[in-house]
Amino acid sequence: MMGKFIITKRTNGEYQFNLEASNGKVILTSEGYTTKASCIKGIESVKNNASTDARYDRKTAKNGSFYFNLKAGNGEIIGTSQMYNTEDTCDNGIESVKLNAPAAPVVDETI
Repeated sequence: MMGKFIITKRTNGEYQFNLEASNGKVILTSEGYTTKASCIKGIESVKNNASTDARYDRKTAKNGSFYFNLKAGNGEIIGTSQMYNTEDTCDNGIESVKLNAPAAPVVDETI
């Protein structure tokens, strides 16, 4: 079993995607996109950049939680993780994105 990208529509009409691991946990969330086409491009960008460790920007939130951003080659953020309690679980989240994203199918829930 592998993860999948799920495209949904926000209440403001923007499209977003989540990358879910095989256990159903969301491991990466996109920003809002005005068109579905740009949302799909965002997914392609995640697939292309997921395996490159240098594309992950590890961060610490104000409350001490850990999270990461996945960036494209141009430095633009293409996905943000959930919050993690420890650096180790954050690193596990990165490994999960690396493992799941490249071959993950896309499920469009906006159709």
